[in-house]
Amino acid sequence: MKTIFCKFLDSQNKDGTITIKPLGKAKNKVAKPMLPGWKDVITEIAIDKKYVKGLDGIEDYSHVIIVYWMDKEKECHLKHHPQGREDIPYVGIFACRCPQRPNRIAISTVELVGRKGNIITVKGLDIVNGTPILDIKPYTLQYDKLEKAEVPNWISKLVF
Repeated sequence: MKTIFCKFLDSQNKDGTITIKPLGKAKNKVAKPMLPGWKDVITEIAIDKKYVKGLDGIEDYSHVIIVYWMDKEKECHLKHHPQGREDIPYVGIFACRCPQRPNRIAISTVELVGRKGNIITVKGLDIVNGTPILDIKPYTLQYDKLEKAEVPNWISKLVF
């Protein structure tokens, strides 16, 4: 059995402060967040070449989960109307997928279009050009598919 080791990109200080360094960056033509229109956006994710072997086998998946840091987000909300719409209930930030979070960490499950070296190409990622990438995970039925998931009715009113 073989293993190739690498160095962690994160650390935790004695006071509990966590530091995370990105493993790559997103590249697309999106200059600022938008509603709607993400489903057709093509994004290239270039990871540091030190971690390229970590992509081996990713081509066998149809979808991946991208974990990223929304570095351009300027507001932090505890409660709000999602998408700024008063016809949507006033909810806590943890009850929606909006970007104005205390920790600007986001995840999106997207179609994997292909891989070439240290670059994977994905479709449908709701991300702005230059956004730091924290992690890439394969979408797997055993972990990610839920047969009986429930969401509030107001979710169907949101724009994607």
